[in-house]
Amino acid sequence: MFHQKVQDSKKNGECPEKINEVASLRCAFELFDANFFNDKKILEIVKGVKELNIPIIRANRKLAASVNGGLHNPSVLVFNPEWSKEQPQSIGKRFHYPSLIGTKRPKNEEDIAFMSVLELGELIKTKQITSEELTCIFLQRLKRYNHVLEAVVSYTEELAYKQAKHADELLAQGVYLGPLHGIPYGLKDIISVPHYKTTWGSKTFKDQVIDIEAWVYKRLKAAGAVLVAKLVTGSLAYDDIWYGGRTRNPWNIEEFTTGSSAGPAACTSAGMVPFAIGSETAGSITYPAARCGVTALRPTFGTVGRTGVMSISESLDKLGPFCRSATDCTVILDTIRGRDPGDLSSRDSPLDDPFLVDITKLTVGYLDDAEMEVVQVLASKGVNVIPFKLNYTVDSVQGILNFTMDVDMLSHFDKWQRSGQDDDYEAQDQWPIELRRARMIPAVDYVQAQRARGKLIQEVREIFTVDAFIGNATDWEKVCMGNLVGLPVIVVPTGFKNISNPPSSGSRRRTTITTGIYAPPHHDHIALALAMAYQSVTDHHKQRPPINNLGPNDSIPNPPTVTSPPRLLYF
Repeated sequence: MFHQKVQDSKKNGECPEKINEVASLRCAFELFDANFFNDKKILEIVKGVKELNIPIIRANRKLAASVNGGLHNPSVLVFNPEWSKEQPQSIGKRFHYPSLIGTKRPKNEEDIAFMSVLELGELIKTKQITSEELTCIFLQRLKRYNHVLEAVVSYTEELAYKQAKHADELLAQGVYLGPLHGIPYGLKDIISVPHYKTTWGSKTFKDQVIDIEAWVYKRLKAAGAVLVAKLVTGSLAYDDIWYGGRTRNPWNIEEFTTGSSAGPAACTSAGMVPFAIGSETAGSITYPAARCGVTALRPTFGTVGRTGVMSISESLDKLGPFCRSATDCTVILDTIRGRDPGDLSSRDSPLDDPFLVDITKLTVGYLDDAEMEVVQVLASKGVNVIPFKLNYTVDSVQGILNFTMDVDMLSHFDKWQRSGQDDDYEAQDQWPIELRRARMIPAVDYVQAQRARGKLIQEVREIFTVDAFIGNATDWEKVCMGNLVGLPVIVVPTGFKNISNPPSSGSRRRTTITTGIYAPPHHDHIALALAMAYQSVTDHHKQRPPINNLGPNDSIPNPPTVTSPPRLLYF
């Protein structure tokens, strides 16, 4: 074909140099699925690109993309997951938490470490423990077990004791800020806190200090919570590999947490923090929560402000809590939700009070991959449970998410790629390959992906004929669909099974079993209420992982070890 075109061109009097130029350009056009222009049009396009497009591209890049991470100059194209056109009535109303009067301080620190947020809050409120004491307990646990789990990037010890002391002083003056008053917690290390490193898990940025108070940090600080550590994110919020190692699963330290909210999941599971804040673009809350057996909420898109947080995709990124229970997730969500002036996608979420939801009035679907214990428990509590299927017709859901996420990410790390810093990335088969490929996605096809996303949203809205549905939280298709549509989901521990190929004499290591409870956008309260109802009569979420006390006859090759101070390893 090429030889014939050359012959034809020669007959038309075209020079060989021009022929070769067009042939090379045509190969490039094939990469964009745009090899339908004739030779004359290709040369016209190239001339226009050089004279007009490239100068505009470079001017825009200079204006908006001179700093990596997407913390500045957000896109004005804002995704709104709202389905209802009705004006919500419950904006701004806070939840009514259950009273835990009579809660007593346990005798040992292991039991204190696994108390719920509300229980710890009651101990502080009744002055059975101080915030400084509690902060000390969790800082010690973080330092004791981080050698095993590789889950902490930096300890914010000086700040923590300062905040704890302030919380104790306020209480002595009769000022109580609420259930998070004096409660320690951790932040995923894509969330900026002044004077402390925000490394994004990457050796390229491991010395980076961003003097911005992230909105979610402001909300927690105002509620009296005490930041004790910046926790591991997979490098640039991808998986569980970071510049300091790879984060391990407390329930089975032979395997890793997945990610990218690796540190929040591992530290909450191991009782190293009472709760933590992670993020999700596509599975970064659901996957590590399921692997580590903790309760975690991916809220409706836009529920929690993202100012001061590294951005992958402005229409997909969400912040959410990792906790001991659905009740704790509810308390944390109530604290951090609300409009962030610096985040155009955030809004005052019209959530009803999860503690006041009458679940007997709900109809809940269950998919083929739902954990049936959850279905049966909810049915026993009066919920109308019915079989349910996600029968949308859009068959390119995973591709839509990849186009959206990768192009958006590249816009935030354009300078990183252009300067060759991607060559230093911790896992070359992850972001570097994806973002090089993203460079070749035409703008028109990115927009077409968003139009296909709109079709998906419309179809999911039409088939969502139940109040909520139960299904696997880590099925990749549902992860992609849920994030593209903006659905909230809560990951709920539902049991354990033996690890693969355990030693013949047995092991304490376990594989966790979880499920997801999904709700329509801005109906997080429904998912939370159902999860609380399930956990009110089960105790899977209260179990404690063995970390590396695997059993008397169990061992793994070269396992990480816990160092001083010596403590009980099985908890």
